[in-house]
Amino acid sequence: MSGPVAGLIKGLLEGMSASNEYSVFITNTQRERVLRGVFEQFYGDEYSAEVIFDTNRSWCAHMSLLQTMYPGCKVIACVRDVPWIVDSIERLVRRNTLSPSSIFNYQSGGTVYSRSDGVANATGMLGFPYNALKDAFYGEYAKHLMLVQYESLVSNPQGVLEAIYEFIGEPKFVHDIEHVEFDADEFDLKAGTPGLHAIRPIVAAEVRQTVLPPDVFRRFEKDAFWRNPDLNPHCVQIV
Repeated sequence: MSGPVAGLIKGLLEGMSASNEYSVFITNTQRERVLRGVFEQFYGDEYSAEVIFDTNRSWCAHMSLLQTMYPGCKVIACVRDVPWIVDSIERLVRRNTLSPSSIFNYQSGGTVYSRSDGVANATGMLGFPYNALKDAFYGEYAKHLMLVQYESLVSNPQGVLEAIYEFIGEPKFVHDIEHVEFDADEFDLKAGTPGLHAIRPIVAAEVRQTVLPPDVFRRFEKDAFWRNPDLNPHCVQIV
């Protein structure tokens, strides 16, 4: 579930850019101070923790910005075989056939082909974060990036969580993986996609048959670049 901070940062960056005629009066020092203030004020007094996990698919596209404001901060990217992501989206659309989704700008109709094209394009729900991930994976701040594979998480959740804590330098914590709770029903309904963020209470693998046509499934089959050690020049940690 993405939080609002990344969107606020994006809006402020654009608002303080040369598109604003008064941008000549804004220094980079002031820009950084304003952006840092978003983090500090958003999390404010009600968050007493020293470590904050802020979730958004776009952070991989802002590695330089993050390291400028918070040197040494870490980004944990959750990945999964791409065909199964497309499959999950398609299942959700079919399940909510009476409710057009924000994923497709509330447009009804279309086919599995147009929908897969839509989510996978450069600005799509899947395509943009996928490209942002590659940007971070091959960029100069790759050492601050960790990839968590869905398949590893559901087969060995506690082991993966321990690896995450080691990566961020925090004490290990034993999670209750059989009683997971999360509620975003109101957001999902507003997005016209009930169940978008629904989760099962127990972390476990679930085997299923795909609903995608074979050619659509094959189109994305080789997109898991992180599985090829030869394509990991910066030795990004992958669990």
